[in-house]
Amino acid sequence: MNEFFNKDIISIKDFSKDQLEKIFTSTDKIIQLDPFQRREICKGKTLGYLFYEPSTRTRLSFESAMASIGGSSLGISDISSSSTQKGESLADTVKIMSIYSDALVLRHPLDGSSRFASEISDKPVINAGSGTEEHPTQAIQDLYTIKKEKKKIDGLKIGIVGDLKYGRTVYSLLYGLGNYDVDVRLISPESLRIRSDSTYDIKKNINFTESTQLEDHIDELDVLYVTRIQKERFPDEEEYLKVKGSYVVGLDLVNQMKDDSIILHPLPRIDEISTEVDNTKNAKYFKQAEYGKYTRATLLGLTLNENGF
Repeated sequence: MNEFFNKDIISIKDFSKDQLEKIFTSTDKIIQLDPFQRREICKGKTLGYLFYEPSTRTRLSFESAMASIGGSSLGISDISSSSTQKGESLADTVKIMSIYSDALVLRHPLDGSSRFASEISDKPVINAGSGTEEHPTQAIQDLYTIKKEKKKIDGLKIGIVGDLKYGRTVYSLLYGLGNYDVDVRLISPESLRIRSDSTYDIKKNINFTESTQLEDHIDELDVLYVTRIQKERFPDEEEYLKVKGSYVVGLDLVNQMKDDSIILHPLPRIDEISTEVDNTKNAKYFKQAEYGKYTRATLLGLTLNENGF
């Protein structure tokens, strides 16, 4: 039985280690499939997307993933050209999109929006970012990248650096890492430390230390996960300007890293990783984006097929 069939994907906390490993195994399979076989997985299925916030990688990744498994996509990528400008509620928009599609992907600036949409929709809802809460498919992509590039997750030293307060990818990744035996270093400006309301849940499953100095940890890390400072989530631009450019990963830092360590980033980057790092063997953030297409194709294939693929 396919336990993922018709399953909403709202929080990474809803997935056990065993379930994550099944997704990774299925992703390996989908990568190895002949393109013609792959396009049979969701032939005739339609993915609906609602993006109330700007997105490049996530939306295009979902569209590309759906096309690769034979399905089609339709939806709203710019709310300025949708009926939301006329005052249509999120609930009504979700209901209408559910009529037109077999699964729904939602990105919205409000916390709780994806959970709310899943209660409204009679089709499975996938959270592509809800406020400052979570981004579960990004975390699955991140974990899969670590597994593929490091051949394991258990036993690794993982540094997460940047905006830990507002970066929703950080929370999903930490919840996901809670299924594994890892040593996590959280590195950020004091004002951008992980939110206290989330530390209780995270500390139950993961050991982490907090620091403001990346240089103190760089030579020990197996994985360096870099995040941008989330300018759009700051209530006061002056506060943003105080922390802008707090960390920049350049060749000087890369040269201090372990030979086989990897650098990840959910993207988009601004100035937190120098472009001169792109050609180093440690840089895996573009490969990470490629893996995202396959993990999302896997999630869609499992969600939309009763017997899996």
